[in-house]
Amino acid sequence: MNVATKNITVQEEIFTLTNQRALFWKKEKALIFSDLHIGKTAHFRKNGIALANHIMKNDLERLSVLIEYFQPEKFIIVGDLLHAGNNSDVDDFCDWKNNYQHIKFYLVEGNHDRISKTLEKKLCLDFRSDILEIDDIAFVHDFDRSNHKFQITGHIHPGFVINSPVKKIKLPCFVQTSKQLLLPAFSEFTGLDTKNIPKKGMYFVFTDSDIYEI
Repeated sequence: MNVATKNITVQEEIFTLTNQRALFWKKEKALIFSDLHIGKTAHFRKNGIALANHIMKNDLERLSVLIEYFQPEKFIIVGDLLHAGNNSDVDDFCDWKNNYQHIKFYLVEGNHDRISKTLEKKLCLDFRSDILEIDDIAFVHDFDRSNHKFQITGHIHPGFVINSPVKKIKLPCFVQTSKQLLLPAFSEFTGLDTKNIPKKGMYFVFTDSDIYEI
């Protein structure tokens, strides 16, 4: 697996984008991502749609590679860690998480994060709230117009369409504006929204091999 990186500046801080759907904040030693949607495949199987469970395993393997690459001390998950409450995929995630007990887990809750007290204990989260503020940056799942700080968000699952002479190519991306840095969905088992992404921003699309600014 190739990890391509690109540094950008946000509020006078350096953040490292990756082509593996996450970014790293060196000052905070934090790996930041959103929309992992743990339990989505198990939810589909429960409702009669046969999906292989390797989808989530691939996501977690990618996360393990990023841990090895950046050596973070904390995760900041910007919403939708879970997809449909507690199920067998959550058990697999907790088994994986036990390999990284030295990393603190910060969850900014998203609309899918329906977490009971029992499930919260099971996940062993170090922080859980609908907003996390560090210095002049606010982490929220969906952009909040009432908050005047620069926001790092998820929720949209942004994509960008590139028109080639042969066909249209749709790729996941990061979007940076003067008020927001929108993260791609970390899970590959998500659609791409090319219509509701912020306008007049910088778009950082990526492939398995590289990151490109548009």
